[in-house]
Formats: sequence, C-alpha cells, structure tokens
Amino acid sequence: MQLIWAIVIGAIGGFVARWISPSPNNPQGFVLTTVLGIAGSVVATFLGRAIHWYGPDQGAGLIASIIGAVIVLGCWHALARGR
Repeated sequence: MQLIWAIVIGAIGGFVARWISPSPNNPQGFVLTTVLGIAGSVVATFLGRAIHWYGPDQGAGLIASIIGAVIVLGCWHALARGR
C-alpha cells in the first residue's frame, strides 16, 4: 500500500513541479514525471531528516515532495544547460 501511495504522491508532485517550472528540457511522459516526483520526495525526506523535521520513520508529505521535485528539476535544468 505504501508503494502505491508513493507513486500517487510522486505523480502529483512531479506534475506540479513541472507546472511550476516550465521549460522545454523538462522530462516528458507519465513515467518520467512520476520518477521526478518520487525523487523529489526522497530528497525532501532526506533534507527533512537532516534538519530534524522528520523522525527516522517519517517521510515527506505532498508539499515537501513538490519542493523536493522542484529542487530535482532545477538540477535537471542545470545538467541540461551544461550539455
């Protein structure tokens, strides 16, 4: 059940992050957008645990996942510009 919830939150977070940060270099398609959102959730969870916002058994919520996805998308843009 947690895997399905992570995919749903990842998809929503990825779509919102792509909407917030439009660019022709954004990852396209449902799968890449979902992976973007899941990666954003992982980044947000890692950063939240590093600054003690989340405990060891807690994960990032939807808003933090969106913020993490925007961070991942910013890194994606920086790599795409470098090529």
